[in-house]
Amino acid sequence: MMNMMNKITISALIVAAAASSTLLAQKQTPPEGAPPKAFTVPAHESYTLPNGLKVTLVPYGIIPKVTVSMAINAGSINEGNHGGVADIAAELLKEGTEKLTPEQLADEAARMGSTLDINASNDQTTAGLDVLSEFGPDAVRLLSDVLQHPRLPESELPRLKTDMLRQIALGSSRPQTIALMRFRKILYGDHPYSVVLPTDAEVKAITLDDVKAYLTSNFNPQRSHLYVAGKFDTGAVKKAIADSFSKWPQSGSAWKADIPSPKSRHVLDVTDRPGAPQSTLIIGLPVPAPNSPDAIPLTVMNALLGGSFNSRITANIREQKGYTYSPRSSVSARYHDAYWAESADVTTQFTGPSIKEIFGEIDRLKGAPPTAPELKGIQNYLSGLFIIQNSSRGALISQLQYVDFQGLGEDYLKTYVAKVNAVTPADVQKMTADYLKPQEMTIVVVGDKSKIPDQLTAWSSQ
Repeated sequence: MMNMMNKITISALIVAAAASSTLLAQKQTPPEGAPPKAFTVPAHESYTLPNGLKVTLVPYGIIPKVTVSMAINAGSINEGNHGGVADIAAELLKEGTEKLTPEQLADEAARMGSTLDINASNDQTTAGLDVLSEFGPDAVRLLSDVLQHPRLPESELPRLKTDMLRQIALGSSRPQTIALMRFRKILYGDHPYSVVLPTDAEVKAITLDDVKAYLTSNFNPQRSHLYVAGKFDTGAVKKAIADSFSKWPQSGSAWKADIPSPKSRHVLDVTDRPGAPQSTLIIGLPVPAPNSPDAIPLTVMNALLGGSFNSRITANIREQKGYTYSPRSSVSARYHDAYWAESADVTTQFTGPSIKEIFGEIDRLKGAPPTAPELKGIQNYLSGLFIIQNSSRGALISQLQYVDFQGLGEDYLKTYVAKVNAVTPADVQKMTADYLKPQEMTIVVVGDKSKIPDQLTAWSSQ
């Protein structure tokens, strides 16, 4: 009887194990995802004040918070011979207004549940606050005070310059920054986009008069766009905008585009870092700008080739060969300008093989289109990522700022997901063939020269 019971128990366990295996196998094949959802831009209002200031109001969400952000068409591209002044000016604007000391300014922002954030990039400076909804009008007034009536205390200038010099020293010691500096210089020559970091001499020479001249020349309503997004009292916010910004004078110069003309050319540029265990690579060339009809197909192609964790280059040199831990390609964009680049920190002994594999994956995609399932996975990834990137007040404003600055039109955000999913395998192959030409790419290497010259011979003579 006991043997029979044991047999029954064992049989039951075998059946259960088989059932579990079947269920496990079923779980390993996830169900097909739903069709990507289009992003719907919240209903919004845009208008322009008589002095030229553009305003966009976006009622959004149910969380009782609102983001107020000003985008000004002024950045490092407008520095002239005063490298670093855009960043110094952005920091100095945080140091109080004519009516508020630095401490009072910080306290006023904190009272609204925020901190004042001001940052300068190549093309634009953004200043903003993310506050509780009831303080939306107050945030508008505070931002107006900061931009129109800054204190600009000269006593803070030495500290800010010292901080910047420290950041320059830190950045210029990193191989990734060194490689980017070399890559940008080769692509852009004497154009301001070639500058990644200002020189020590430029920063040390900045005076308060330089900061004032930069702000007076570039910060004006004609070059500015105010965005308000979140849950707010529209009438109260509009009144605050009219009261606070209508008298901002139209002084300074109008914005003028300075679009570079980078050339695709083969260059092998090597910077020596004796004893470095890795070589830092940046390989790339100019591609069509964000306002080009090919910009979205290029984005899809880039994500499939090297711009996502499941991309081909990543699978090759990271997963299969172990040459590097974090390779990635990207389409880097400025005003009506862009370049494609693959970057990676690779083990020194695999410097040459890594370049070979990167070019090999480009050639493979030129030679044959991706399969429909591979492309669909990338499209789903980009579609989901786009929705996530628009799921907060600040992120939505950033997208609107980008679209407005690049002149992409009202429908860009509405149609982005559909256009991503309309890209065909043949389109991906065509983008690769038309724009990614290894024989015309700049190759920047930062590594131990004594250990890599033989590995680079194949590309030094192309």
